[in-house]
Amino acid sequence: MITLVRRATALCVLGAALTACGTTAAEVAPRPAPSAPAPSSSASRTPTPTLAPGPAGLTPVFEHGPRTDGTTRGEQDGTRDGKLIALTFDADMTADQGPRAASGERFDNPQLIAALRDLKVPATVFMTGRWAEEYPDEARSIGRDRQFEIANHSYSHYAYTDDCYGLPTVAKDDMRADLERAYTAFEKAGVPNPMPYFRFPGGCYDKAALKELSATGVTAVQWDVVSGDAFATDADAVTRQVLDGARPGSVVVMHCTRSAAPVTEEVVRTVVPELRSRGYRFVKVSDLVGAANGRA
Repeated sequence: MITLVRRATALCVLGAALTACGTTAAEVAPRPAPSAPAPSSSASRTPTPTLAPGPAGLTPVFEHGPRTDGTTRGEQDGTRDGKLIALTFDADMTADQGPRAASGERFDNPQLIAALRDLKVPATVFMTGRWAEEYPDEARSIGRDRQFEIANHSYSHYAYTDDCYGLPTVAKDDMRADLERAYTAFEKAGVPNPMPYFRFPGGCYDKAALKELSATGVTAVQWDVVSGDAFATDADAVTRQVLDGARPGSVVVMHCTRSAAPVTEEVVRTVVPELRSRGYRFVKVSDLVGAANGRA
């Protein structure tokens, strides 16, 4: 997500400052950007949960799900679904990093995806269009695996506001096109049904950006737990940060970028069993949004 940030800890300040813009959850049919592949028209397909537009029709922003300990499955056995938590992974590659990839730098992390599969952890991958272009086979494999869902992290990974961790900036008039170009890249890579969710590069947004993207119908997805895995070399420190921050309904932001987040796989292999022992159940972002809408 923030491949140009100098220190991962800066995300903590950003995460604390982000707000949900007063949006209200509502069950609505997905309204993907014009360049996104259309959702299946099958009558059996459940509509993707999204948030209702924010004030003045602005793009809604989702940060976390319900802060509950779970919902009762039924009166027969009295069991509960557990405390829901979503691990999200930003597959980052900026539009100008092609030469670095050509020289051997790895912006993917197949070992991390393998670990999630081994641990049977559902997850949401926020992918840039440039990443999908560089690693189309991996993008297609992730997108076709029902354990995962792919969401939009822009095409370029350039910032949608000024002064966002040193990232280049997308002009206001180009924001929608940048988002749509990512969906086009997913389609070319063979990714079926990418989600109508968008994560701003660097997590940076303002009212102008929310207004520019409102016509696309996406729900912007932020987070409430910063893993600190970006550029980290101490897996134990990242693990502690995730475990200390986790709450029912949390959205954890991590990275699927080997060169910029080298300890993430190790962190996942430690965090997952520990959170499960604490009663957490891993879900995708769509499940958390659905829970916020009263579906879980």
